[in-house]
Amino acid sequence: MRYPFLDLATVSAPFADALKEAACRVVDSGRYVGGAENEAFEAELAAATGVPYAVGVSNGLDALKLIFKAYMAMGRLQPGDAVIVPANTYIASVLAVTDCGLEPVFVEPDPATLNLDTSLLEAAVTPRTRAILTVHLYGRACYDAAMADVAARHGLIIVEDNAQAIGADAPCASTRGTTRTGSLGDAAAFSFYPTKNLGALGDAGAVTTYDSELARTVRALANYGSDRRYHNIYEGYNCRLAPIQAAFLRVKLPTLEAETRHRTVVAAIYDSAIDNPLIRKPLVDTPDRAVWHQYVVLCGQRDRLQDYLTAQGVGTDIHYAVPPHRQPCYSRYASLPLPVTDMIAGSCLSLPVSSCTSEQDAREIAAIINDFRQ
Repeated sequence: MRYPFLDLATVSAPFADALKEAACRVVDSGRYVGGAENEAFEAELAAATGVPYAVGVSNGLDALKLIFKAYMAMGRLQPGDAVIVPANTYIASVLAVTDCGLEPVFVEPDPATLNLDTSLLEAAVTPRTRAILTVHLYGRACYDAAMADVAARHGLIIVEDNAQAIGADAPCASTRGTTRTGSLGDAAAFSFYPTKNLGALGDAGAVTTYDSELARTVRALANYGSDRRYHNIYEGYNCRLAPIQAAFLRVKLPTLEAETRHRTVVAAIYDSAIDNPLIRKPLVDTPDRAVWHQYVVLCGQRDRLQDYLTAQGVGTDIHYAVPPHRQPCYSRYASLPLPVTDMIAGSCLSLPVSSCTSEQDAREIAAIINDFRQ
C-alpha cells in the first residue's frame, strides 16, 4: 500500500527507545502485577481526564463490564434493567450490557454525526430504564444538554464508552463544568488497544469516575473481588492492567495532544479537498473537539469505492460493516427497525487518518477520491 490505513510498527517507531527503557524498568522492578507503574499511570490518566479516580484494567470491554457489575454490586442496577445504547456502535458496547444481564435498548444515530441521536432519548425511556451508555464513536463526543436533561429527570446513570475518543471535548459543559470525554458522565470506560489514538502494545483499558465508591468497587471486582489479600467481598474477576502496558502507556500519554493535532490537520485537509458528490464527509467545523480516531465517509457505492481505492494504493477499513443487531449472537434483535443504522453500515468507509498519514498523503488521497465515478 502506498497509503497504508494503519501501520503499528510505524506508529511505535518514534517511541522505540523509550518503550524499550520502560520494558526494562518493569523487568528490573520485579513487580509484574500491580505496583508503581500502574499507580503512576492511573494518576496521570486521571489528571489528563479531569477526574479524581482512574483504575487500570485489562481492556476496554472489561472496563465497561466492570462499571455495570460495580453498579450492580452497589445496588444501583439489577438484572433485567434497561440500558439505552446507540444502535451504531462496535459490538463490545452491547456485549458489556448483555453480559451483565441487562437489556439493551437500541437508539438510532444522528445521520450527521453518526453518534446516538440525543433527540430520541426521551422516547426510549421506560419504567425499566436505569442507564444511558453513550459511545463517543470515531473520536467525536456524544454528550449534550439534551442527554444531561433526560438523565437528570429520570435519575439515569450515564456511562461513557470512551474507547475511541480520549482527549475529545463535548460541545457543551456538563453539570460539573467539564467538557472532556471520560469526565462527562458517572463513569467512563477506556480502551488502549494498539490501534487506538493512545495505544498500548497489547490489550489494556481503564475506568474513570468521580465516585470513590465506584472506583473501589471496580478495583476490587477486577482483582478477584478482593479488597485486600485473601479477603474476597465480591465474586470477582481477573481483569487487572499489566504493569508493562501501564509503563508503555506512560511513554505515549504525554504525546497524545500532538497526535490529536495531527489527526485534526489530516481531517481538515480531507474536508477541504474532497469534492465528490458521491461522497458524504463527516462534520469537521463543529462546537465539539473530535480527536478523529476514524475519518468516516459515507458512499452509496461503498464497496466499489473501497475496491477503487485499494487499486490506487489507498488502504481503508469499514467501521462497522455489521451492526450489533445484525450479528448472529443478537438475532433476537434482528427485526428491530433501525434504518439509519443499517444505512450507515452499508455505506461507511474509514480513510487513513493516523500518524502514518502525512499532510501530503491526505491531499493525494483526496485527489484520488475526487476521480471516483459511478
